[in-house]
Amino acid sequence: MLTKHLAQVLDTLNMKALLIWAVLLNFYKLLKTGDCTSTHDQVLSIQVTTHQQADIVRNMSSQYETVLWSPASPEHIRADTEVHLFVPANNLGTVTDLLKTHHLIYQVLLDNTEELIEMQTRNESSDPRSSASYYERYHSLEDIYYWINKTAQEHPDMVKVILIGSSYEKRPLYVLKLSGRQERAEKRAIWIDCGIHAREWISPAFCLWFVQYSLNFYNLNNDITEMLNSMDIYVLPVMNPDGYKYTWTTNRMWRKNRSLSKESNCVGTDLNRNFDANWCTKGASNRPCDEIYCGQFPESEPEAEAVANFLRSHKDSVKLYLSIHSYGQMLLFPYSCSNEEVPNHAELFELVQEAAMKIRRHYRNNYKYGASAKTIYLAPGGSDDWAYNLGIHYSFTFELEDRGRYGFLLPPSFISKACNEALLALKSIALRVIQKTQPQP
Repeated sequence: MLTKHLAQVLDTLNMKALLIWAVLLNFYKLLKTGDCTSTHDQVLSIQVTTHQQADIVRNMSSQYETVLWSPASPEHIRADTEVHLFVPANNLGTVTDLLKTHHLIYQVLLDNTEELIEMQTRNESSDPRSSASYYERYHSLEDIYYWINKTAQEHPDMVKVILIGSSYEKRPLYVLKLSGRQERAEKRAIWIDCGIHAREWISPAFCLWFVQYSLNFYNLNNDITEMLNSMDIYVLPVMNPDGYKYTWTTNRMWRKNRSLSKESNCVGTDLNRNFDANWCTKGASNRPCDEIYCGQFPESEPEAEAVANFLRSHKDSVKLYLSIHSYGQMLLFPYSCSNEEVPNHAELFELVQEAAMKIRRHYRNNYKYGASAKTIYLAPGGSDDWAYNLGIHYSFTFELEDRGRYGFLLPPSFISKACNEALLALKSIALRVIQKTQPQP
């Protein structure tokens, strides 16, 4: 009996030893071959050096459930381009094998995007009065609507909420009108819109930051006091509420709005290709499934139409137009839709150059600057070009932090720095525009 029991124990020990040996052997094979697939979604930085490689990466960026982060469209992938590509875990092995096969050099920018997304959506409080750290977190659309109402209630002498229209899914488009307490005749105005592209969360975060800063430092900071006394400031915190909501509930990487097309099952239009500025020419797409789909006609989207109608009705007073985007760290001006230079190109160049120098001096961070088409690529149908052609000749687009280390998934700990940089650039340009547009006596 004892002998039989001992034999069973030895058999069990041998089985365990075999299992351990098998595990160790497989682990050794993985280390030797490198055939180990991440269980997380990743963002890859791919160095494209030849035209053949550009063709391969273009095809790759529209397959395998990947999402192209940079550049905005596959057509902009050319030789000597750095490409940022989001790759879901289930296709990571296939994509990296293809890259290796075609001798494409790549590195992992983000190894665990789910962890970063969880960090972005973690929010202990939705009460703007709780602490200053409210503005160092990202907020859901519901939180932002709550904040808009609360801000207007607490500052009735400086804030007015204007409903300029509604989105495709009938969400309100609220603009906050900020005014100083010093009344002046023929007051000029600034327009700022945020969140035209749904996944660029740092953009609405900046609009909230800017409003809070303006109200808190009015009569304390000379620059913001001069701005608010000289100009009304119209702020649209979320121009694309349907898309922004969708990034919180369903797909963090979503870019477009959520309109439906009769021509296709694909959803959404790129609102920054939907304005009437060389609409749907090179740099935009007439295919509804593409990320840079221009829509059925200029201002076909209710969000673009609402902004355009408001600016048309205020074109005599609005002297400065600013659209906030991410990422890339750039201060841009028209044209995006053409390589042609605008008549006051030199003047606009001087303004963004000065602003970029101030950012570098104060925050030791470098921003590119220049005309959009020449600095990055052609992007027709943009709101900044349209505003310029309307007669708002100080028209700019800011691309906030960073340059791709985190991209659209910029951690909350970076919000303060990104917003302070953009605030410095905005103040620099706005104060110069105030000087340049002084009413003649």
